[in-house]
Amino acid sequence: MRSSRVFHAVDSHTEGMPTRVITGGVGVVPGATMFDRRRYFIEHLDHIRTFLMNEPRGHAAMSGAILQPPTRPDADYGVLYIETSGCLPMCGHGTIGVATVLVETGMVEVTEPVTTIRLDTPAGLVVARVRVTDGVAKSVVLRNVPSFALGLDRTVRVEPWGDVPYDLAFGGNFYAIVQLDKLGIPFERTEKQRILDAGLAIMAAVNDQDRPVHPLNPEINGCHHVYLAAPGSDAKHSRHAMVIHPGMFDRSPCGTGTSARMAQLHARGELALDTDFDNESFIGTHFTGRLVEEGVLGGPEVSRGPTTVIPTIEGRAWITGTAQYHYDPDDPFPEGFAL
Repeated sequence: MRSSRVFHAVDSHTEGMPTRVITGGVGVVPGATMFDRRRYFIEHLDHIRTFLMNEPRGHAAMSGAILQPPTRPDADYGVLYIETSGCLPMCGHGTIGVATVLVETGMVEVTEPVTTIRLDTPAGLVVARVRVTDGVAKSVVLRNVPSFALGLDRTVRVEPWGDVPYDLAFGGNFYAIVQLDKLGIPFERTEKQRILDAGLAIMAAVNDQDRPVHPLNPEINGCHHVYLAAPGSDAKHSRHAMVIHPGMFDRSPCGTGTSARMAQLHARGELALDTDFDNESFIGTHFTGRLVEEGVLGGPEVSRGPTTVIPTIEGRAWITGTAQYHYDPDDPFPEGFAL
């Protein structure tokens, strides 16, 4: 077997959504912070992402995470989040997958009943508390970055639906939140292509007409996720289809999407702190979310933005395999392809 480069991975899925955790082969990405490393990776190493995420080694809904040494002394590992759509600032299902892999491979010191792992991410410090029984990661509770509603009761012009009402929220990434019944499409998997097409059209319209920008970091901008809420969804139990750029559904309930959804519901006065919120995915899997703290974006000294909430998300992940991905110099698809 001939290869000029080898990447080591532990594959997992979080409530149905894959996370390919890259444990070796990338090296240390330059940068003083994980956000700096994300920027460098996008500019200079994006071929690694496409090699590992796209076909023929991945697929249209592939997602992954690259382990790095942390850039801050209070973290155990650094993480770069990759998927077919790009290199994300934060990924909730990916964090649950990473924490599960770290525990079950022994890459962190495991304590029972809870192992705490501090992860240095491009969006900030994320703390994962892994519930462990007999060495097995049973679930992960992650404490996410400050989340907030950027705008409520907005409208965007989308043909053929006309003016579509939506809310815009941030949970580590930006989300347009739309009530699916406003589009006249049933919440059924047999309607998945219509739902996907509608979500992508809304996404494009939001980015064209009202592109979101993070108040503290303009490099975090654009909407790559549309949360299409099913009829009957409320602040106790919400079902949804999550459409992700460039054209896939999140199989999991989406961790940063759950965070954004809770921030939106809190801003509407519908979800109080310390209250369980059940977020159900398009395939029927669940995350349990809670809002545990309220604040101001940037802190009280800065106060440059809206009210924030700190979400926690609980979900499960399972290891599905280990692999070594080889690059053969004669391979006709050294950076993969998207069909």
